[in-house]
Amino acid sequence: MNEQTHVCECGHKNREGTEMCAACGKPLTEKARTEGVNMRYEGAAIRSKKRKVTVLDRIWGFFSSVKVGVWIIVLLLLASGVGTILPQENLIGEDPAVFYEQEYGSLGLLYYNLGLHELYSSWWYIALIAALGISIIVASIDRGVPLYKALKSQRVTRHKHFMTRQRLFSKTEIVPSEAERAISEAAERLKRKRYRIRVENGNVLAEKNRFARWGPYVNHLGLILFLIGCLLRYIPGMYVDTQMWVREGEQSPIPETEGYFIENRGFTVELYDENDERFQDAFASSNAVVPETFETDAVLYKRQESGIVGESGELEQVQEKQIRVNDPLKFDSFSLYQTDYRLNELHEMTFTLEHKDTGDTFGELTVHLLNPEKSYDLGDGYSVVLDEYFPDFYMNSNDEPSTRSSVPNNPFFIFTMYTPDTPDGETSMVGIQQNLEPLGENEYKMTFVDVDLVNVSILTVRKDLTMPLLIAGGSIFIIGLIQGSYWAHRRVWLQQVGGEVWIAGHTNRNWLSFKREIDDALEGNALIPPVDQEDEAESRSEGA
Repeated sequence: MNEQTHVCECGHKNREGTEMCAACGKPLTEKARTEGVNMRYEGAAIRSKKRKVTVLDRIWGFFSSVKVGVWIIVLLLLASGVGTILPQENLIGEDPAVFYEQEYGSLGLLYYNLGLHELYSSWWYIALIAALGISIIVASIDRGVPLYKALKSQRVTRHKHFMTRQRLFSKTEIVPSEAERAISEAAERLKRKRYRIRVENGNVLAEKNRFARWGPYVNHLGLILFLIGCLLRYIPGMYVDTQMWVREGEQSPIPETEGYFIENRGFTVELYDENDERFQDAFASSNAVVPETFETDAVLYKRQESGIVGESGELEQVQEKQIRVNDPLKFDSFSLYQTDYRLNELHEMTFTLEHKDTGDTFGELTVHLLNPEKSYDLGDGYSVVLDEYFPDFYMNSNDEPSTRSSVPNNPFFIFTMYTPDTPDGETSMVGIQQNLEPLGENEYKMTFVDVDLVNVSILTVRKDLTMPLLIAGGSIFIIGLIQGSYWAHRRVWLQQVGGEVWIAGHTNRNWLSFKREIDDALEGNALIPPVDQEDEAESRSEGA
């Protein structure tokens, strides 16, 4: 279906809905004739302002609405704020179903049940970001394209209505020969003020800083690039930000990488001297020790392909580095940052099987608290089976033993002890300072012997392939902000009408300095400088 157009008397074809001719400025609607000229988009027809006919028109009108865009931003800000009330799941390192209720009570449970613990990766949060991007794109096309076409089509000679309805306007009665000289002199002075001069039939259009009109659209471009960068973070492999715990003397696979391992050969921490007078205020306000520096002696390995299907290759050392705060180990677009630590974490616990009456002991068993074995043979018919293990023991809402996390903060064991005297086995529940016999009195018990502690280095694994796009988007946004804030689009029309010279001026901001600039260009000229018609109208209304 062909779009309807309105052909102006100057010959220019205008789209249906245009308020004034893009070429000469003649009013094309009754509103334009009575209310004056709309210079915001040069009176161009905006698709979203037309009557909604098709479903596409309605969708276009919805996303191009400034109100809709503002509401999307408000919803994003509110959602982002809610996401900061409690830590997100990727920062806790524990079972979220237990952690939130245990740490924050009913508020934490509600936070978890509403899915706010993984808010930034939720489908509706991603949909809001996408909707904001669509709104910005549609609004930019809806207004930017008509504005570009109108500015490109503008002619030097403008309609009388267009001239008289400008905010700055004046008439000067002058003979034609003097008019040409006065206009030429004014144009030359404006040119020296960096105006671009166009001449048509003795009339002049002086224009400068048209690029300032595109500042908001450059802002939009920067925002679109920034939002695309945000959305790319949800694509696997583009963005990684997670934590890993590496205990001294252990090798651990690095999450989100292919075949990389990190070994913690040693962790060191230096604390501030508690007797140092410079830090007494800090020590007085906190009961905790204050670290001066902490670092991990780390070795990076990569597993090599063995060439045999189903068989893992050997680990090959890639590099060795002391990982410190703000001094990460970098490899293959990844960075390992030293972010936290834990001192003296429970690592292994040693028990012995003891006869309760005689005190005789029958061997020892050592339970690795991160990877415990299922059974332990003590010899001579004595053995122990680990039936249940709760690294971070607590009683849940059903009054059943459970664990908050996989970290051995409060280990609890359920052992079955087999001896020649008790071939059917006896059950013992053992925890820190606890030794329970849930099935009746036992002949034997598990007795604590020793504990092995280890320091834990907490590293953040980070990869961000979207950062260049985010930086580019932010930089372009700043450029658009400067472009639209520090410059103003200014135009001056000098036109011969009968025995008069009409001068009209328009800018999108800073009217006072604009008027002063025109006055300077007309100083000593026969032409009368334009007056501010809005100020005159206000003065007349106040006088009345």
